[in-house]
Amino acid sequence: MTVTERQNSSPPENLKFAIPKKGRLYDKVVELLKGAGVEFRRKDRLDVAICVGLPITLVFLPAADIAKFVGEGNVDLGITGFDVVQESQVQVEKIMDLGFGKCKLSVQAPLIENYTSVEQLAGKRIVTSFPNVSKAFFKDYDQKLGVTTSVSYVSGSVEAACGLGLADAVVDLVETGTTMRAAGLEVVHDILDTQAILISNPNSTHKDLISRLKRRIDGYITATKYVMIMYNVSNELMEKALVITPGKRSPTITNLSCGNVKAVSSLVLKKEVSEKMDALHDIGATDILVLDLQNSRM
Repeated sequence: MTVTERQNSSPPENLKFAIPKKGRLYDKVVELLKGAGVEFRRKDRLDVAICVGLPITLVFLPAADIAKFVGEGNVDLGITGFDVVQESQVQVEKIMDLGFGKCKLSVQAPLIENYTSVEQLAGKRIVTSFPNVSKAFFKDYDQKLGVTTSVSYVSGSVEAACGLGLADAVVDLVETGTTMRAAGLEVVHDILDTQAILISNPNSTHKDLISRLKRRIDGYITATKYVMIMYNVSNELMEKALVITPGKRSPTITNLSCGNVKAVSSLVLKKEVSEKMDALHDIGATDILVLDLQNSRM
């Protein structure tokens, strides 16, 4: 199905929102949308879905194409990697980082060659799925050293290029490094950090709806990172307690009928909650409770 056919299958007034149709980002994006209250049902073999209760049409595209379609105005909004946006060389508005799909785009070379500097690879053969980013990166080294780095494009299995004698080094994404090490490669230099981001077309006419979606997504992301901790503490211990739980912005403090004790509610990072509970107990706070968050608005 072409982009035009996808668009014609949805109400023309809808905001068009491109998300990855498969791959490492798909499951995370679907979970994110569900948490943000964006409900949809995708029929088999269709690359569009109309959302329930919102004037939004989801368009399922290869992640590598999303930045291009957003930049050219085929869709209003999209989720893809920062690396894809850089490689696509299109004008889009970055709305927010999404906190998943984190990895690095790196120059990698055979471990046995023992390269100690990326300058040693200038003028050599580079294979990558990111030719635009790679050429821009090596341009300064080429000018400085008076050489020309050969950058060749392949769509997949980049890590095999050195072993096959097709390249002296590769530029590829590194997440855990397992695939890289299995191919006998090591990182010589990191080019950029990347993660999934929400982007929009600067000329979209759906600014209000985009802002609403941003609030929903931001609220859900906050809920996945934080829990609410609640406890009682005496006035004399309040200052120590607030050092432990300053909150995301500030805690909520409520007077209790006994007068000398207050109830405190504060957001704390999930990864720190056990440590915070121990610290509160040690200073004399009581009735310490932790509540999970479903969503939030800040």
